Amino acid sequence: MKPFTFFVHMNATREWLKLSHQQRDEFFSNRLGQIMARYEDVRVRLFDVEAFSTKCSDIAMFETENLQAYTFMMDALRDSEFYTVPYFEIVDIYPAIEESFRDYVNTVQGIPTTP
Repeated sequence: MKPFTFFVHMNATREWLKLSHQQRDEFFSNRLGQIMARYEDVRVRLFDVEAFSTKCSDIAMFETENLQAYTFMMDALRDSEFYTVPYFEIVDIYPAIEESFRDYVNTVQGIPTTP
């Protein structure tokens, strides 16, 4: 089974931008680090996009085979300052499965595909 991927589009709020870079780093290392450590089944990557997009400032990519771990992590984030101050506001969430079309063609249509 391929992992599920969630692209979470977010906007940094004024409250986040008021923090110094050191405070932001400490928040990510300490508070968010504690949350992420509880959900080892979820891999997280962060992307800055504010220089390229007017729709959102940041994208978080969550990848997991364990949907419950993902939903629990999102609930933990919602209970944290990340969303309660809020430091970030969710714009949209896009769930995806990487190259699912290949699995469809290979499995349903019986046509071998090359990766």
